[in-house]
Amino acid sequence: MALRNGSRKISFEVLSVDGESESNEHSRRKRRHRASKRKKKLLDRADSVDPHIEPLENGGACNGFELDANRYSAGGGSVVYEEVREASVCAVVDAREAESEAPTAVRGGIEGFNFGKLRQRNVSCGSSDEFPTSVVRDEKEEGGVNASPVEKPTNEPDRNVATKLETVESLDWKRLMEEDPNYVFSVEKSPVTYFLEEMYNGNSLRSTTTLGNEKERERVYDTIFRLPWRCELLIDVGFFVCFDSFLSLLTVMPARITMAIWRILKTRQFKRLSTMEISDFGCFLIMTCGVVLLQRTDISLIYHMIRGQGTIKLYVVYNVLEIFDKLCQSFNGDVLQTLFLSAEGLANCPQESIRFWIWRFVSDQALAVVASIVHSFILLAQAITLSTCIVAHNNALLALLVSNNFAEIKSNVFKRYSMDNVHSLVYFDSVERFHISSFILFVLAQNILEAEGPWFQSFLINILLVYVCEMVIDIIKHSFIAKFNDIKPIAYSEFLEDLCKQTLNMQTEGAKKNLTFVPLAPACVVIRVLTPVYSANLPNNPLPWRLFWILLFSAMTYVMLTSLKLLIGIGLHQHATWYVNRCRRRKHHFHED
Repeated sequence: MALRNGSRKISFEVLSVDGESESNEHSRRKRRHRASKRKKKLLDRADSVDPHIEPLENGGACNGFELDANRYSAGGGSVVYEEVREASVCAVVDAREAESEAPTAVRGGIEGFNFGKLRQRNVSCGSSDEFPTSVVRDEKEEGGVNASPVEKPTNEPDRNVATKLETVESLDWKRLMEEDPNYVFSVEKSPVTYFLEEMYNGNSLRSTTTLGNEKERERVYDTIFRLPWRCELLIDVGFFVCFDSFLSLLTVMPARITMAIWRILKTRQFKRLSTMEISDFGCFLIMTCGVVLLQRTDISLIYHMIRGQGTIKLYVVYNVLEIFDKLCQSFNGDVLQTLFLSAEGLANCPQESIRFWIWRFVSDQALAVVASIVHSFILLAQAITLSTCIVAHNNALLALLVSNNFAEIKSNVFKRYSMDNVHSLVYFDSVERFHISSFILFVLAQNILEAEGPWFQSFLINILLVYVCEMVIDIIKHSFIAKFNDIKPIAYSEFLEDLCKQTLNMQTEGAKKNLTFVPLAPACVVIRVLTPVYSANLPNNPLPWRLFWILLFSAMTYVMLTSLKLLIGIGLHQHATWYVNRCRRRKHHFHED
């Protein structure tokens, strides 16, 4: 029940009532007196009254139930049962008897309070001694005293009692602080104590790093020491393989073509050419068409067009041309393989199908000529761009090297690679190293023809800067590609073994393990560049003498290139033989162990 007396609030519950009505006045007076005493006792102990007390249903006599409340706890405006001894069900008083009996106890001292209909309510009584009680809400309705609506009981603890029940969050927080001393440390320790404990608490980076093992140590030294020199050795050997192929195009191929023509002229009988001879004639035709078209190209016009533009920077032009260079290099390799396949079919086909193979070879030859000419112009434009950056005095070369090399690192390092992809990437770097060498030769020829004053020292410094940057960037790129993709340095030794087997014309397991390089476009560019240098050094003599000097210079150049070809070819052959035998011995000892 709830009582309200001005600003003073009292909350209490009827503990037990006798269900039988007493008719004598004496009994009523005794009850009135007892209720008055109880009210005064509660007024002394309580501070406020809870205005919301839940009514109880199924009113009636409380026969058979005895509810003993020994302690009341008044706090926050509510009275709560703290002990329940024998009752598991709260039996309640009927509203009509509360009208006849309780009003005498209540209305005697307090006016203006109505009591609603009470209901019987089950209360779970567990092992705990404290539980929330039902409350009765007092409401005044028109026409008398009526039953107020019943509020659903809640299982939440009463937060207004004197001994407050803790919330779930506070209990979890306290339990967490008791179990984990770090929380208590962070709350209770002073900054000085915190700093001192951090000093004596082990590694200062223990929260962001872990203790390494022997494998991690090996990875560090692989990235710094073991892999760089193996990678550079592989790229250098690939560079010399490309150089040997380039020299073969300029020395061996003309010799074989000359011998085939001499045989035809000597026998005066045209026999079907072999696969090798048809392939040589096809390559010679491609190179001749490329040189003729490049000879008709004005290099100075292209140079001023590239240098005078202001919309696109030089390093952007160079990067775009480098991308198209790699695309043409890959495509021309496939085109040349198709041409050689058609040459083999033409050389070995029966007589009745020779017309088909001739048309097929002609179509493949035309495609190879067009692709090679496009690639030659791209390489020429790239060489002119590099020459423009070297000649310029506004640090254009440094900007080119920085943008190009770091863009290469960004586009390659943070990608996932398989072993075959890394293998192909090393071969691309070897071909790129050779293309840079042909560009350097172009710059040298331009300086010989057009430079004034001392230029050789600055040329050497610039060339050294270009090569050193290219070498460092390749090492960094492959070192971190191997680190991020968990590739061991021994893999680069296996790549070198495959390249040595290719040099010795030994059969490898797959086409991806072969270095594909088409020297036709670089040869066209080099011939186009060196021709003006030879023309500028010819003496001004009559035509027969000029022809003599042209033949002499050509013969001298051919002898030098052939000597260089023999030197590089023999060196590559010796190195490949030694390395393959070394790898075999190592594998043999490994299997024995």
